[in-house]
Amino acid sequence: MMNKKVQAAVNGQIQIEQYSSYLYLAMSAYCESKNLKGFAHWLKIQSQEEQTHAMKLYQHVLDRGGKIELKEIAAPGTEFGAPLELFEKVLAHEIEITGKINALYEIALKEKDYPLQLLLHWFIEEQVEEEAAASEALERLRLIGDKGGSIIYIDKEMGKRSS
Repeated sequence: MMNKKVQAAVNGQIQIEQYSSYLYLAMSAYCESKNLKGFAHWLKIQSQEEQTHAMKLYQHVLDRGGKIELKEIAAPGTEFGAPLELFEKVLAHEIEITGKINALYEIALKEKDYPLQLLLHWFIEEQVEEEAAASEALERLRLIGDKGGSIIYIDKEMGKRSS
């Protein structure tokens, strides 16, 4: 059976992961509206990954006899600026999520919840990858600035993402 404090914290992280999915879906829609289909594709896959993260936590709670308590998900914005500004927001969000995962890990350590600690190892590694991917995209955009042809090239490259 899951400790109530741990259960509440994991349910909170499920909400955060769901919001992340919703945020990236909103960003994808924004890019679609700007005819940046490659960026939209990249962000849609990111949204799906965040949904998968939420479901890993969801299943963990259920597998341990815990109770799922879904919380309200805030609406993300609808305007995100140029691709450079958008990916600055993506990286900032991933850094924030890393902090939330680390805080959840601290709770698991304090409460001696070993199964959750093991699961969170995967999330910690995943956040390294998430930050690296966002950082790579951002650095490419910083290199080219607002040059139209270069944005189109990067957009095409972003559309090649498979997972």
